[in-house]
Amino acid sequence: MKLLTLNFLTCAIKTCKTNSASFPLHPRDAELEIVEADVNLPFLKNILPRLMWDELRGICTELGLPELPATPPTPADLIQPSSSTPETTDAAPIAEADEEPSQTAKDLHRVLLETCIQEGKLVCGACEHEYAVKEGVANFLLPGHLV
Repeated sequence: MKLLTLNFLTCAIKTCKTNSASFPLHPRDAELEIVEADVNLPFLKNILPRLMWDELRGICTELGLPELPATPPTPADLIQPSSSTPETTDAAPIAEADEEPSQTAKDLHRVLLETCIQEGKLVCGACEHEYAVKEGVANFLLPGHLV
């Protein structure tokens, strides 16, 4: 389960729906795995405004991952500045495919898309209910008395 997924999950118990402490779910006893993948700049630029940055920073801290900056990067921060200037003034703008990811983009990609929780638990901050994660899949089925 990629860490990006935690940005969209909340506790499934009905009484937690209105409690702000039910988001985000907190990883406990997590075994992490890094799954290498190519950096996808267009995806990172599109997901950036949807990230709950403070919560993501908290999850990284809980997992012992490198600390993220206090403020979210802008899409421009994700692109490596070009060291060469265009030879002609009427040159077409650089296509997205030609953009090189900055170190910020690589770090964000590493945290969101390459870092996966393979085993462990996700714990609600409101009710302390634990959702098991096995083989990278979280089990959100609730026992009958909690539905």
